[in-house]
Amino acid sequence: MASPPNEKLTRREREIMDAIFALGNRASAEEVRERLSDPPSYSAVRAMLVKLEAKGYVRHREEGMRYVYSPTATRAAAQRNALHQLVHVFFGGSSSHTVTALLKQENWTDDELDALRAEMAQVRKDRRRS
Repeated sequence: MASPPNEKLTRREREIMDAIFALGNRASAEEVRERLSDPPSYSAVRAMLVKLEAKGYVRHREEGMRYVYSPTATRAAAQRNALHQLVHVFFGGSSSHTVTALLKQENWTDDELDALRAEMAQVRKDRRRS
């Protein structure tokens, strides 16, 4: 799968992408519609899927009488792209400011903090090897 396109998604488009990922990376318009909060009409979901396809986020394949949609990028690639946009828009591109904000805002358990510390130690170790 390719990297995700750079064109931004609306809240509803993100919700549709989440639904497709949750449905195993392939879903019909009706399957997507069933997973949406306050779902719009079937034709509105189809129109949004056409728009997502035009933006390069999904592609479709005909299966019998229906179209089945799948993402053009992996969920991990989409997450990286979304995270990059969040860091850029809300934290001026600073990853450290983003992490600091998360650390201060969330109620972390000792186990979660220990796991984060271990992740940081692993990143340092990997960086030294490079």
